Order: sequence, then structure tokens, then C-alpha cells
Amino acid sequence: MMSYHYAILGSGRQGTAAAYDLAVHGDAAGILLADMHLSAAERSAARVNRLAGRAVATAAALDVRDSDAVVELLKANNIDAFISGVPYFFNLPLARAAVRAGASMADFGGNTDQTRAQLALDAEAKAAGITLTPDCGQVPGLGNSLCAYTMSLFDQCHDLIMYDGGIPAEPQPPWHYILTFNIEGLTNEYFGETVFIRDGQLVEMGCFRPEEYELIDFGGDVGVLEAFTTAGGTSTMPWTWAGQLRTLQNKTIRWPGHFAQWKAFSDAGLIELEPVEVDGHRIAPRHLLHAVLGPKIEAQPDERDLVIVRIIGRGLRDGAEREVVVDLFDRYDEATGFTAMERTTGWHAAIICAAQAHGRTPRGGLPVELALPGPAFAEELLKRGFDLRVTWMEE
Repeated sequence: MMSYHYAILGSGRQGTAAAYDLAVHGDAAGILLADMHLSAAERSAARVNRLAGRAVATAAALDVRDSDAVVELLKANNIDAFISGVPYFFNLPLARAAVRAGASMADFGGNTDQTRAQLALDAEAKAAGITLTPDCGQVPGLGNSLCAYTMSLFDQCHDLIMYDGGIPAEPQPPWHYILTFNIEGLTNEYFGETVFIRDGQLVEMGCFRPEEYELIDFGGDVGVLEAFTTAGGTSTMPWTWAGQLRTLQNKTIRWPGHFAQWKAFSDAGLIELEPVEVDGHRIAPRHLLHAVLGPKIEAQPDERDLVIVRIIGRGLRDGAEREVVVDLFDRYDEATGFTAMERTTGWHAAIICAAQAHGRTPRGGLPVELALPGPAFAEELLKRGFDLRVTWMEE
């Protein structure tokens, strides 16, 4: 069996989860965890080694803003493929560094403009013999791959309607929400536009559109959640499947009350990036929101989370119009201590990164929904024990 060398740039929550998955499922000879703070990388590597039961992870200090240092680290450690676990705005220069180093790259993405700029490096990536697959993670990422899987269930798919979100398993007032990833990712998701396909046409959709608000009953111990428009969830899918789908859309799900709170923050300008003057200082409202609200919604060690991804697919199967519901429910894992958000984000990126290293992905700039065939991706989910349910609706 061949073995591969991986790197994770940014050894936070999702990066640590990705490293663990590569250690267990990625045929890893070595995993280098690099972070601006060496102590953080060392803690992450120690945890991965303990959970994996072998000394597979090592630590290094790295400032990803230094592209030459990134290239040197990747080359010196013979890295086959790596994951960017740093904020999305670093990913375009990291993709250029990946080309220079000849190492494939996946990242946690979250910003569609950045993602499309990375995919524009397609020719350079092909020439370097590598794959660039941005926008991995929960959604975008796992949702894209599950959409590809849902499409594969039909002879011809017409509609893909996705709902997703990470929520506390036991919501507490006043926020009924816990932050299980970097708050930069949350406010990025709550600002700007996304693209849907409606009646076969690409349509720009803003965040918190009141007319798009829905209540969805997920049954069981979950019950009713609210669903609303946010930015970036469809990622590259509208362009990948333009001309094929009649409908493509994604809405974020939360416990009821979240929409009203955050729409108020948005309407008040608190998610804006344009600085305003406060007591003689210029400050971006978003950064103030991060500083004030972030600590109040940060997940505590004893809090458990739940991730839900639901995709409703409609199309032709065996000559008849059919509808299917594909559900993924994931909860905090007591055995490893990984949250559902860490598992669904980190493990998805690891699945793609391992496929890149193994040569299972085409080379070049590759949208995540095309990285692996849908059925092959579903096999990887089941291998990891994810709760994936496929329910065909009665005609």
C-alpha cells in the first residue's frame, strides 16, 4: 500500500479533525500540522497521535502570509496534498503557493468569489500536475458532494433543494446558538449574495430575505427549525450545473429566533466591513461584533452540537417523476471528542484531500461537486459511520 504525506495549514478545530481523518483513512505516512502559533500545532499533533494510536503527526510554525515560507515547507516535507484551515481570504495566495510547490490543495473556503478565482488557476494546476479543490467543509463542501450524490440517484435530475446548518443539540436562551467554528466564517456567511437557479435561470439572492423564510419540520427530537437565505452556500454549483437543473437553492437552518436576531444585526449595519468612527477610532462594525458577541456564543466544552444537511431531489427515475429526500444527521462524537461541525467540515476536506493524493481526482482547478462521483463520496461517508438516510417519496 502506498503512503502519502499531508499538511494542514492552521491547526484549529476543523484542521485537527481533518488531520485525524487522514491519519485513519488517508494512508498517511506523515501529517504536518502548521500554525502561526507553534504551541497550537503541537497540541493538535499530540491529540491526533493519541487518537490515531501512532506517531503520525508533527508540528511546525508557519505564517501563511509568507508565500515563500509556505512553498519551502511544502517542498521540504514532500507534501502530496494539503488542507488550508486558515480564514478564507488567505486561500488564493495559498493556491498559487500550491502550484509552485507541486502539492494538491483543498480548503474550507466559504467565499464564492475567492473560490472562483482559485479555480481560474486551472491551467497552472494542470501544468503542475496537481488538483485545487476549494470550498470543502460542511456547506459549502459536504453539501455539494451530497448534491452530486442526489443527482446520481436519478436518470435525469431537475431540482435540488438543500437545507443545512450546525446548531446546539440543546439550545439555551438568549441566543439558542453556539459557535463551533471561526466567527469570521459565520459573518462571511451572513453578508453578501449567493446564486440560486430558479426556472433554469441564475438568480442572485441576498441574505435574510424575508420572503424566502421558511419553517421546516425535521421530526424526531429536532422538530421545527427555521430556514433562510445566506451567502455562498451553493458555491460553484450554479455554474457547474447551469443548463441541467431547473432549480438549485440552499438555505441555512437554525433554531427559531435566530433569523430575527441576526437580521436585526444586519439591518443595523453591524456586519458591514466599512469602518466607522467610534470615539475617535476607525473600526469595522463586523470586528466590533466579533469582539462583543463572539465570546458570548462560543461553544463551551460541555456543549453538544448537531449538524443537519437535507437535500430534496426531484427528477426522472425509470421513466417516472420521483422525489427523494437525502438526510445527513451528525452529532458530537463522545469517542473522539470531535463536534459534529468538526466532523462534517474537517472530515469532508480530508476525504477530498486524500482523493487528491491518491490520484482519484482529475488534475486542475476542480469544483468540489466534481471532485468525486456521488456514489463514491457516499461510500466514504458510510465508511466513517455517518448517518446518511435516503427516503423515496410515494408517488
